Amino acid sequence: MSLKHYFIRLKTWVTRQVTKVKPGKTAQKGAAIGLLAGSFLLFGIEVIGMTINFRDPWILALGLVILAVSVLAAFLTSWLIKQLNAIPKGYKIALLISIPLLILVRLLDQRLMVAMILVFSLLGAGVSIFKITHFRKLTFPKKAVAILGFAIGLLGAGASLYFLMIRGLEMKPLINAAKLAEENITPLPFESPAALGRYEVEFFTYGSGKDIQREEFADGVSYTTESVDGTAFLDHWEGMSGKYRTHYWGFDYRELPVNGRVWKPKEEGPFPLVLIVHGNHPMQDFSDPGYEYLGELMASRGYIFVSVDENFLNGSWSDFPDGLEKENDARAWMLLEHLRQWKEWTQDSSHGLFGQVDLDKLALIGHSRGGEAVAHAAMLNRLDHYPDDAAIPLGYHFSIQAIVAIAPVDGQYKPAGSLNKLENISYLGIHGAQDADVESFDGLKQFERISFTDSIYRFKAGIYIAGANHGQFNSSWGDNDALASFSGLLNKQQLMDPKDQETIAKVYISAFLETTLQGKDNFLPLFTDARKGRNWLPETIYLSQFQDSESRFWAGFDEDFEVGTLSKAESAQGENLTVWREGEVMPKYGLRGTRAVYLGWNYEEFGGDSLDWEASEKPTLPDSLRASYTVKLGQDTFRPDSSSVLIFSLAESGEPSNPKTKGKWIDENTEEEEDDNSENESTNSDEDGQKEVEEEDDQEEKALPVLDFSIELMDDQGERIVFLASEFSPVQRLIQSRVLKIQFLDEKDETEPIFQLYQFELQKIAARNPLFKLESLQQIRFLFDQSEQGVLILDQLGVMPSFEAGRYSGAEKLE
Repeated sequence: MSLKHYFIRLKTWVTRQVTKVKPGKTAQKGAAIGLLAGSFLLFGIEVIGMTINFRDPWILALGLVILAVSVLAAFLTSWLIKQLNAIPKGYKIALLISIPLLILVRLLDQRLMVAMILVFSLLGAGVSIFKITHFRKLTFPKKAVAILGFAIGLLGAGASLYFLMIRGLEMKPLINAAKLAEENITPLPFESPAALGRYEVEFFTYGSGKDIQREEFADGVSYTTESVDGTAFLDHWEGMSGKYRTHYWGFDYRELPVNGRVWKPKEEGPFPLVLIVHGNHPMQDFSDPGYEYLGELMASRGYIFVSVDENFLNGSWSDFPDGLEKENDARAWMLLEHLRQWKEWTQDSSHGLFGQVDLDKLALIGHSRGGEAVAHAAMLNRLDHYPDDAAIPLGYHFSIQAIVAIAPVDGQYKPAGSLNKLENISYLGIHGAQDADVESFDGLKQFERISFTDSIYRFKAGIYIAGANHGQFNSSWGDNDALASFSGLLNKQQLMDPKDQETIAKVYISAFLETTLQGKDNFLPLFTDARKGRNWLPETIYLSQFQDSESRFWAGFDEDFEVGTLSKAESAQGENLTVWREGEVMPKYGLRGTRAVYLGWNYEEFGGDSLDWEASEKPTLPDSLRASYTVKLGQDTFRPDSSSVLIFSLAESGEPSNPKTKGKWIDENTEEEEDDNSENESTNSDEDGQKEVEEEDDQEEKALPVLDFSIELMDDQGERIVFLASEFSPVQRLIQSRVLKIQFLDEKDETEPIFQLYQFELQKIAARNPLFKLESLQQIRFLFDQSEQGVLILDQLGVMPSFEAGRYSGAEKLE
C-alpha cells in the first residue's frame, strides 16, 4: 500500500473516534441553556444586590438595559460572523494574506491600510469584470455598479499617488512673536561661529583594522586600536539575531571595535577634544559619516573632532524576536573607552598623536539615542563602579566640561533604575518642532535634572527650532524620520532646507564649545535669545531656555502644592484669574520633571464686540476686573542690584482660558439663559448666518494674534515701574506640527509648551523712575491687560547677572 493510503485510513479512524464522543444536538442545546441560566442568575443577583446596597431602584432599570443590549449584541455579532462566512473563499484568503503584509508595510496609519485594501479590491474587480465576454452578460444594474466601483478605484489610486507625490500641506499661519520686537535686540557684533577658522584640516581614521564592511576601518586606518569587551553592558546579542549581527560585522559583543573618524587641525596641539556619536538607525546604513559638516568646521576652529562609530549597536531588520535592548549604557561606555584611547595616545611620547589633546577640555555630542548616551557617559565618568553592578570597575574621571544633545531620547537606560541626574557640567539641548522620530523635546527632561553646586561658572540651555526635523542634523539620514519606504506619507511642507538646519547646528554647537571649552563669553547671550545671532541664523522661530550657575530664583513652583507659597519669596496672590494652579509641565510624552504656575484670563464676557483688543491702544479695565498675579518678595530674600537682569520662563499653555463655563461651574439659570439665547439666535436671517460662516472660515486661515501683558515692579516705598513683556518679545503662540499628511484629516495639531527665557536689564528699567530703588524691590506683578484672553505657564522667576559683567574671569575676548 502507498503512504497516501495509510494517511487516509488514519484520518478515517480519527474522524470515527471523534464522532463517538462528539456532543449531540440535545447536549449542545442543554449546554447553551445551562450557560444562559447560570449567567442570568449571577447577573440578576448582582443587580438586585447593588440595588439594595446603593438604595437606588434605577439600578434595576440599568440592569434590564444591559441585559437587552447584551442580547442584541449577541444576535448582531452572530449575523456579522454569518456575513463574513458569506465572503467568497478566494477573496477571504486574499484578505487573510494581504492584511498581515500591509501591516508590515509602514503606512504609519491603519486608515491607509484600509484605504489600500479598498482601492486594490475595486481596481482588481473592475479589471476582471471588464473582460468583453463577461461584461456583456451582466445586467444593467451590475454594469453600473461595476463601472462605479472601478471609477472609485481609479480615483482612489490617483488620489493615493498624488498624496504620495506632494511634499505636504500648509499649516495655519503662525506669527513669529520674537521677530516683532527684534529691533529692541542688538545682534552680536562678531563673525559667525559657523565661519571656518584659520586652521588647515586633516582627516584620518582609527580602529580595529579588521572591519569587513568598511575599508576606512580596515586597512585604511591610520592608527590601530584594541577592541573592548562589552559583555557587562549588552543584552540579547544572542539567538538568530545575534548570530546574524556577528556574521555581518565579523565580531561579537566581546570584541567591540574602537573606531573613529577624525578631523584635526594640521598643526601641533594641544587642542580640545570633542567626540560626537550618532543614534539608533539601521546598522547597515552607516551613520558616523553624517557629521562631516561639523568635523570640518570645528577642526578649522582648533578642535580635534571625532565621529565615533557605534553602528554595531544599532538596530537591524534581523532583530527578531529580540535585538539589543536598553543598550544606551553601552553607547556611553564606548565613548569613555574612546577618551581612554586618546588619553593613552596623547601621553605616549612614542605615538604620532603625542601631546595633541588638551585633556582638561573635553566635550561630548550625541544625536538621538546618542544624545541620551552622552549624558550617561558624563555620569559614568564620575563613578568608580558601574551602578547596575558594583563588581564592574569604571574609574575614568576625565575632565568632561560640556555635553550637547541633538534631538535626544530620555530614559532608554535608567542607571540603577533611576533617571540620570548630573551635576556641574554645561549642557545644550537642540530639538526640531517637525521631528517625526523623537516628537517630544526630551532633552528638556535632562535639562531639569542638571544642577550646579560648585563655584565654577556653568550653564544649561535648550533650543527649539520650528521647521527642523530629526534626520537633517545628520547629512546621511535626511528628511525621512520614519524610515518609511513610502516617505511621501510624511508631511514635509514645513521642513526647512537641510543646509539651513546644518547651519543652525554649526552656529549653536560652535558657539557652545567656544564658550565652555575656550572660556569665551562673547557668544553666551546667543543661548538666551536667538535674535542675538540673527545675522548668522536662518530665519525661523526659535525658543530659548537658559539657566546658569549664577541665576537665583524667587519662584520655581516645585516646593509644594500650595499656590500661595513660593520657595524664596513671601507669597503669591492671583486676582480675577480664570486659571490659577501649579502643576507639572506636560510635553507630548511623559513628564518634563518640573512644575510651574498656570495663569489664565478671559474678558470676553465683559466687553464683547465693544472692546478692540487688536488696536494699538488697549481697552482700559477697572481694577475689579483686571486679572493679575503678584509675587511678594518679603524681608528675608535676596534683592537685585544694578547688574541684575530680571528673568522668567514663559510659554503658552493652549488650554481653554475660561474652563468655568462647563462642568461643575455651570449655573442652571445661566444654562437656561444660554438655551434661550440659542433659540433667539436661530431666528436670524440666512444672510447673517452665511456672514458668520464666512467670518469663521477667515478666522481659520488667520494667524492667532500674539499675546502680551504688563509687568509692574514696586519697591518698599510704593514707587512703581510698569513695562510691557513685548519690549522683550510678545508671547509666542504654540508651535504646531503635523508630521504625517493624514493628520490633516483629523485637523489635530501636535504641540507642546516650550519655554522662552524673558530677560529685562533692571538698571535700564529702573531709570524710568528716578525714585525707584532696585535694592528695595518689594513685589513683581504680572498684569494681564494687553490681550483679551489667554493661558500662560510661568516658571523660574528670578535674576541673573548682566552678560556685560562677564562670566569667565580673564575670559578671552573675540576681536
